Amino acid sequence: MKVLNLSIALSLLCSSLLFSDEELDSYISQNKKEQFIYDYEKNEAESSKLRDSWIAPLNLNYTHSKSDPYGEQQTSESASIKMDQPIFQSGGIYYGIKFAEASRIYSDYSIDVAKRKLVKDAVSLLMQIKQIDLKVSKQKLQIENSEINLAQKKEDYLNGQLDSGFLDSAIIDRNVLIQALYDLETNKEKLISKFNAISDMNYKNAFVPNLNILTQEQFLKHNIVLGMSESEIVKNRYAKDVTVAQYLPKVNITAGYNWDKSDSIYQFGSAQEKDYYNFGLKVNLPLDINTFRDIESSKIDYLKSQLLVEDKIRELKAIFEQVMQNIENFERKKQLSVENMELYEKLLSDTKELYQAGYKTQYDVELLQNSVAIQKSDVQIYELDKQLELLTLYEMYKND
Repeated sequence: MKVLNLSIALSLLCSSLLFSDEELDSYISQNKKEQFIYDYEKNEAESSKLRDSWIAPLNLNYTHSKSDPYGEQQTSESASIKMDQPIFQSGGIYYGIKFAEASRIYSDYSIDVAKRKLVKDAVSLLMQIKQIDLKVSKQKLQIENSEINLAQKKEDYLNGQLDSGFLDSAIIDRNVLIQALYDLETNKEKLISKFNAISDMNYKNAFVPNLNILTQEQFLKHNIVLGMSESEIVKNRYAKDVTVAQYLPKVNITAGYNWDKSDSIYQFGSAQEKDYYNFGLKVNLPLDINTFRDIESSKIDYLKSQLLVEDKIRELKAIFEQVMQNIENFERKKQLSVENMELYEKLLSDTKELYQAGYKTQYDVELLQNSVAIQKSDVQIYELDKQLELLTLYEMYKND
């Protein structure tokens, strides 16, 4: 078992790693890439808006009115600038800024997860298309063998050496294999259609990446799903602090400038114009019956997010172990196909010699040649199965 595990590690560590963000982006369409760019930009804008939400707006007002209540037109104008700016919120300003940054990081992670999922789907579809090509080639070889077997059965039947039931069975076996080939070709078209929906690449010449094996430590250390869960803890912690600060004393600076002008006949003189300013401090302490409930609710969210991370680590470890077990199983199948291929190659060599000596037929040689090629296809198919398993890990792995 240790030797087998070592062979898995060596075969995968020797493969080239092609999973950097720039290279991954090439697997999804330009339209999809632009959508993700907009998602990141919107997230940045929303974060900046949230970060600066404590800065109060300046309220500018201007009014111009005319009236003639007693048959004589009167006009009046007024303008004002008012400010009500928080300068102290018992830590609420600081925690609000921190919450905005934590929210941006969390949202960036969520976009990373969605983007990596789409890339994984594209690469997985590409691998499955390449794999189904191998299965089609293998199926055609099996059909050739079934036709050789059918030809042999025909000869034996015509020579009176075989019952017709064996001939019928050979015909049925060939038909089953042909129908399976049609199913494979149909499945391939479905995969191509799905691939074309998310990628601009031509699947025929698209490069299939070879993925390195990961240790559990690497998988957890650079895991974007775990990173998103951990960033949620930070976000909820600052959300709790912001909630607490909402129910503590706040201090605002208030200031304003006012200007009025009127030509009312009921005022002394002609037009009356005046301006004045005001400023001061405003202290606010909200007393709300739901204060402690609101704070407790935000605290529960924070504590729960900590537990969710522990669960997520356990879940990711289980996924990693399952993937490693599946890879080991495919490696066993691959090694069995290698052994079978070596056996068929030896039989083929001996059969060719016997054919030259007149003891074997051309049918025997062709059957073994196809059997060798079938085992080679199996080796490649199982290798792609291993890569598909590794994709499960790389969907969540990001090491920049």
